[in-house]
Amino acid sequence: MSKRVIEVTFITKPGCHLCDDARPVLEDALSELRAEGIEAQLTELNMLDDETLISRYQEDIPVVLIDGKRHSYWRVDRERFIAAVTKRAARGLRGLFRS
Repeated sequence: MSKRVIEVTFITKPGCHLCDDARPVLEDALSELRAEGIEAQLTELNMLDDETLISRYQEDIPVVLIDGKRHSYWRVDRERFIAAVTKRAARGLRGLFRS
């Protein structure tokens, strides 16, 4: 059985200095997680490309979602992010069916 990939979504907009600060934190944390054998994929979305993202997150960017659930906004705490992804990975497929 293959490992489940943890989906990390990073919602940003152009010119956002908090987004620019958060991006390297996420990339570094994801590199560390991958080195530990945790499969995680980062998708960056520009909120200006989607009216739903604008209405939902316009005051909160950047926003980080882990498997579709909001983890953080404005700033990314590296250690908290790593702990959350590690916990999600440990839950495995069982975690897909929880709210």
